[in-house]
Order: sequence, then structure tokens, then C-alpha cells
Amino acid sequence: MNKLFILFLFLLSTSYANIYTVCASCHGIKGNEKALSKSEIINGWSKKRIENALMGYKNGSYGGEMKGIMKGQVMRLSTKDIKKLAALISSF
Repeated sequence: MNKLFILFLFLLSTSYANIYTVCASCHGIKGNEKALSKSEIINGWSKKRIENALMGYKNGSYGGEMKGIMKGQVMRLSTKDIKKLAALISSF
């Protein structure tokens, strides 16, 4: 538990914190939870897979049951933000 708390504090202190904090509320601090008990666990995904998924959610070409929720989440992200977020998540 202490390790997770320390990781959470570290994320808050980085430039990625504001981007991933929203994600963590559903996907978990390290991307190791099924969002709303429905999505795939994103921990372990490659940077490219994450980028493709997020860009697909944004342009409407990707997603199943979580498509509507995720589209709203990624619309606020620029392509640069998506690349930063993908790099962070793939490093977990």
C-alpha cells in the first residue's frame, strides 16, 4: 500500500500527473484495473497500442462497450498529450 501511495505522489509531482490522474480514477494508479469492471487492463500495453486506442477513441474508429465514455475523455487531449500519456502508461 505504501508503494502505491508513493507512486501516486510521484505521479502528482510530474508533468504527466494532470493527464493521468483522470485515467487513474477508473484504470487504477498503474493501469492495473478494469475500468468500471468492463475494460481491458491497460498495464502492459505497448506505447503504440495505447496511442492507437486513444486516437481511435478520439476519432470514433475504436472501442466497444466503453467507446462513449472514452471518447469524452480523450476529446480534451491533443496528439502531443496522447503521445505523452501513452509513454507514461506503457512504462508501468
